[in-house]
This record gives sequence, C-alpha cells and structure tokens, in this order.
Amino acid sequence: MAKIRVVSGKRSTGELHLGHYFGALKTWVSLQDQYECFFFVADWHALTTDYQDPTLIEKNVLSNVADWLALGLNPKKATIFIQSHVKEHAELFLLLSMITPVSWLERNPTYKEQLRQLGSATLQNKDLSNFGFLGYPVLQTADVMMYKGGKVPVGEDQVPHLELSREITRRFNHLYGNIFPEPEALLSEAPKIPGTDGRKMSNSYNNCIYLSDSKEVVTQKIMTMVTDPARKRRQDPGNPKDCPLFDLHEVYTKDESVIKEVEKGCTTAGIGCVDCKKILLKSLLPWHEQYLEKRTSIMKKPSFVEDVLSEGSKKAQTEAQKTMGEVRKAMKI
Repeated sequence: MAKIRVVSGKRSTGELHLGHYFGALKTWVSLQDQYECFFFVADWHALTTDYQDPTLIEKNVLSNVADWLALGLNPKKATIFIQSHVKEHAELFLLLSMITPVSWLERNPTYKEQLRQLGSATLQNKDLSNFGFLGYPVLQTADVMMYKGGKVPVGEDQVPHLELSREITRRFNHLYGNIFPEPEALLSEAPKIPGTDGRKMSNSYNNCIYLSDSKEVVTQKIMTMVTDPARKRRQDPGNPKDCPLFDLHEVYTKDESVIKEVEKGCTTAGIGCVDCKKILLKSLLPWHEQYLEKRTSIMKKPSFVEDVLSEGSKKAQTEAQKTMGEVRKAMKI
C-alpha cells in the first residue's frame, strides 16, 4: 500500500531560528520516516510580503536548506525542492484562482490577522493590498494538490488556511471530477519558544536566537534574556510559569530532577536568574554545537545542497507533470 503523502513548505524570508525548528522542522524530521514527504522552499510565497526587495529570498534558499539538512532532513527519505523550480505550481494556482470565490479569501481570519500585524509600524509598514497576499491560500492549495497531499503539518493558527484548501479541493472535484484527496491537518503540539524579550520568537521582533549563531552569541543572548518580571531583586521569589526562560528549560533540559530543582530554586529564590540561565546553557549549548558542526560541514560543500535541490526539484516536477496532465484532461483544456 502506498504511503500517505505529506506536503509542507517554508518561506525563505530570513535566517532560521529556534522557533522555526521546534515549530515545524522537528516535526518534518519525524514525518519523513512515516510518510512520503515533499518539503519545499516556498520562495513564491515569500514574495507575497517581501516583493519590494526580493534579493534576500534567493540568498536565504541555500542557507535555509543547509539548516534543514543539518537538523536531520534526509534527501533519501524526503523530496526537498524549490517551489519556483516547478512551474506547474503557478499553472495550477492560476486555474484554481478561476474557481475560488473572493469572499472565501476575505473571510479568512488568518489573512485579517496577518494584514494587521504585517502592516503595523513595527513591521516596516508593508503594503499588503495585493492579490498575491490575498490569494496566498490558493497557491498553498495548489502546492498541496500538486502532489495529492493527504496530510499537511500545521499549527493551530494555520488551520483556517487548510480548511480553505479543503473547500477549494471539494469545489474542484465537484466541477471536474474526483481527482484530489481533501488534505487533512496534521496538528503538531509545538512548544512555546520565546524570544530574548519574552515575546514570541520572530524575525520581525529582532528577538531571535538563530540556528546559525555561534556559541558566544547564543550565550550572550541567553544571559541578557528577560525573565520573570516579579524577580526585580535576587532575593525575590519568582514563578516559572511567568518566566520565558523556563519555556526553554522545558524544551532543552531533559533531566527531570534538574527541572524540579530549577522550579524550586525560582519559587523560593534559592537561585537567581543568572544561575538559572547558566543551568539552561549546560543543556542548550551541546545541542547547538552539535548542530553547528553538521551545518559547517554541509556549508563547506555548497554543491551538495545545490544537488539535493536540483534532484528534488526534478523529482517533484515529474510528479507535477503527471498531476497537471490529469487536471488539463479533467478541465478539457
């Protein structure tokens, strides 16, 4: 029996940080052993918000994929490719846009929220009144339908987008025949990864610990990270639930006895925030250094990453051509 296909992409809009790993990439690595996976660099999706200066989009491609490989994605297990190298995505996007009501796109709560956030003063006042941004879910649907994806790994905030993809898929099947499966959400419980300022880790907030940061930079960022606001003085007791640092402990500190000691030390003021940060670094740095060694080795051979993407894009295009042959036949064009 053929494996269920999983399809997912990541926009190449900047350097990858810890939030990207725990929010998506860690899940990707686990999925490649269970499903037939197609993972792609979503460079066309990146244009929906970064169209004014697309120079970094291409620059980030090789760097981002080197991160993927260093974190455990295996090109022998998963198809890894660049979205724009498979032109069939654009054709299917165009055809799906002909059957997708504008009202479906405008009611998408994720669209409204992103419009508010990305158009704010903190995010460079980007003009997002373009069709590409509004039609993002249609291109997303084309990405998934192209490989007849049965599962799509998403976070809770992306479920509305996927539900819209399911509606578009149903509409296509109703109009032209039952060709595509309705993609199902593969929800992953991503841990909360705070940035150095306590907010969600995001390139937009300039609060990230990047995967490519050196040991020294990671140490400096952790040591200056905000903690429980109630602990204004060393002798003030704190609450781990109110401390962004403790969220990282829950991810990196695997020894339960150490976790309990940190909790006790915080709530009783038995340890200070500096002590807590040093304990975290003992768990975080070995993981980070191991990753950096793999990444450095990969980046010494950029042709390896290029070959992975070239082979992956060829394989993806072969599948895409099959799909578009069925689509054209069904639509009689």
